[in-house]
Amino acid sequence: MIKLSDLGQVYIVCGKTDMRRGIDTLASMVKDKFNLDPFSDRVFLFCGGSQDRFKALYWDGQGYWLLYKRFENGKMNWPKNQDEVRELSPEQVDWLMKGFSIEPKISEATARNFY
Repeated sequence: MIKLSDLGQVYIVCGKTDMRRGIDTLASMVKDKFNLDPFSDRVFLFCGGSQDRFKALYWDGQGYWLLYKRFENGKMNWPKNQDEVRELSPEQVDWLMKGFSIEPKISEATARNFY
C-alpha cells in the first residue's frame, strides 16, 4: 500500500468533486479555488459522492501523478464542506484510509468513564 503522507503534506478537498475531472482540472481547482500551489511537495485528495473512492494528485518535480483508489468494502468518512480544504496530519490520513473520521469525537459518557 502507498503511504500518502510519505509523499508530502496531505490536503483533503472537502465535499464532492466530479470524479471525471483529470489532472489539469484538479490542479487548476487547487490553485484557483483554494490558492494553493499544485506544483509543490503536497498531495491533494478528492472524493466523489459515493465516498468509496478517491483521487490523489501529486507533483513529483517532473510530472503529476494521479492516483485512484476504490475501496472494495466500506466507505471513507469524507468531510462535507464544499468550500474547504484541510491540511491533514499523517495520523488523520491513516484514519481516513481506514474509514474513520479525521475528527474523532469522544462522547460525553465515554469521556466521563475515562477519568
